[in-house]
Amino acid sequence: MTVIALLSVAPVTEESMAADVADAVAALDGFDVAYETNPMGTVVEADDIDTLLDAVSAAHKAVDADRVSTVLKIDDKRTSDGRAREKVEAVERELGREARSDR
Repeated sequence: MTVIALLSVAPVTEESMAADVADAVAALDGFDVAYETNPMGTVVEADDIDTLLDAVSAAHKAVDADRVSTVLKIDDKRTSDGRAREKVEAVERELGREARSDR
C-alpha cells in the first residue's frame, strides 16, 4: 500500500512564511516518509496512513504561530504500491515530454 498526500502548512500572517514552512518540512525528517516541496505545498509519501498522519501532525505542530492553516489531500492506494513519481511519469508519457515549462 502507498499513501500519497499534498500537504500545505503555514501560519496565518502577512509576513514571510518561509521560516515557518521550513520548520514544518523539517519535522517530516523524523518519520519514514519521502517528500518533495514545491511552491504550493509538499508532496508526502508513506507506506501506511498512520505514518503519514503522524508526520502531518508533527509538521502542523512545528509551526509556532497564533494561527496555523493546514490543508491536506490524501490519495490512499490500498490495493497497489504505485509511487508519486509514477503518477508524474504516466502524465509525461501521455504528453511525450516533461510535465513542466521553464518560462
